[in-house]
Amino acid sequence: MPALRKRRLWAGVAMAALALSFAGTGQASAADINNAKNAGFESGLTNWTCTAGSGTTVSSPVHSGASALKATPAGQDNAQCSESVAVKPNSTYTLSAWVQGGYSYLGVTGTGTTDVSTWTPDTSAWKQLSTTFTTGASTTSVSVYTHGWYGQAAYYADDISVYGPDGGGGSDPAPTVPATPTGVTVSSTTSSSVSLAWSAVSGATGYNVYRSGTKITAVTGTSATITGLAASTAYSFQITATNSAGESGKSTAVTGTTTATGGGGTGTLPKHAVTGYWQNFNNGATVQKLSAVSSQYDIIAVAFADATSTPGAVSFTLDSAGLGGYTVDQFKADIAAKHAAGKKVIISIGGQNGTISVSDSTSATNFANSVYSLMQTYGFDGVDIDLENGINATYMTQALRSLSSKAGSSLIITMAPQTIDMQSTSNAYFQTALNIKDILTVVNMQYYNSGTMLGCDGKVYGQGTVDFLTALACIQLQGGLAPSQVGLGLPASTSAAGSGYVSPTIVNNALDCLTAGTNCGTFKPSKTYPDLRGAMTWSTNWDAAAGSSWSNSVGAHVHALP
Repeated sequence: MPALRKRRLWAGVAMAALALSFAGTGQASAADINNAKNAGFESGLTNWTCTAGSGTTVSSPVHSGASALKATPAGQDNAQCSESVAVKPNSTYTLSAWVQGGYSYLGVTGTGTTDVSTWTPDTSAWKQLSTTFTTGASTTSVSVYTHGWYGQAAYYADDISVYGPDGGGGSDPAPTVPATPTGVTVSSTTSSSVSLAWSAVSGATGYNVYRSGTKITAVTGTSATITGLAASTAYSFQITATNSAGESGKSTAVTGTTTATGGGGTGTLPKHAVTGYWQNFNNGATVQKLSAVSSQYDIIAVAFADATSTPGAVSFTLDSAGLGGYTVDQFKADIAAKHAAGKKVIISIGGQNGTISVSDSTSATNFANSVYSLMQTYGFDGVDIDLENGINATYMTQALRSLSSKAGSSLIITMAPQTIDMQSTSNAYFQTALNIKDILTVVNMQYYNSGTMLGCDGKVYGQGTVDFLTALACIQLQGGLAPSQVGLGLPASTSAAGSGYVSPTIVNNALDCLTAGTNCGTFKPSKTYPDLRGAMTWSTNWDAAAGSSWSNSVGAHVHALP
């Protein structure tokens, strides 16, 4: 959350890559095969070569089988792993791979016609990349490759396929029907949903979820949340595993019973609300006690919780020395006083330097238990997710639903993703928000420290303008979030962020544009969203250092919205 974040990827590459599209030029025949060798990396890196020693094989995560490729880029190396594949001349092939992790690219060279590639931003769940290519009149081999992006997170790849006519190089053995899933459990429930989890099955590429014997959804991971259920009702679920060879038998049935009342995710918040981050440290901004935070703030996010040695678990230590002798007892009393004034105080997880990772069921449970413990200890009303170093949609969803089942309907859940995190509903942050839509309070995306981004109209916008705020908010509003779950996150002053500060007037104009269709820039949304939640700032401390000009202007404007 604090200033000076690194950009995930320079915007020019992102925009150019987003424009890539490829069309198939032929259809497969019955004799077609997967011409890639060691396509699932079950034999280590046999047949594959990775630049600068960047590649290895791992046993988790895998898309199927027992192994997958993990390749880690460096500052001057994009972790390219390639294989020479035998092909037939004048033939069409479908190139595909399953990827996860950091920015992932898939491509082919040496086709004798047009070399092609495709890519995806970082993703916490397995995602299939696919494109097609045609070989030239004398082409008998091509080079298939995967790579990440310089200095970005490691990527994983599995089940590479070069599907088409037999090039003479042979193929890997055909898969067999996977085993029946085990370890099926109900991980959490609300009044309208049941969350399920199960153990991974070797060789499976997906899973089907059955309710009372009828298939209701298919997923690629080892968890699923079933929504749209009736309150106080018992449901029976079974899971099957699938791959190209077929579907396993159904698992042992488990029963999930929805609760009587569900999480609303808003507590007693006003229709339009202002969120401010309160700094539990001194970085040159005004040092505050919670009691000094302006009454314009409806939600105060305490920044930040700390990682512990237990995976997924968090703790909180008040920086009494850095805050002028502020004691824990005073802190707790100030939280209680904010409650009495109708305000919410939540604990924020992450920030620029946050290292908390929720990447499996155990860490999800540890996260939920530790956050709930902090809520009981200090009186926090909920949690803010501000993880800027990646998020796993499957297990963060599990963690937050587990927390909701403990805390009840008054739980406040906010999120503060970066702009790149909310460009597409396929992104892990956006997925998580949609997964917990029934218990989510608000997503306050950070409209600062950002490169240029796409708006919902497909045009490119730069930060610092009304259009940047409205056209990017439009993506969330059209992507499935309720207007009451969308807020605009901006820095309180020029000192609060490396870039992207805008005057309160621009923030207010963007709010007017989205809620009433007035004071817009060149972009005007196709409809208005009068229930838009409001705005957020980093931070209450920087706001105070600037004479509270942000909260006095934007706060008053938010609360005056109809």
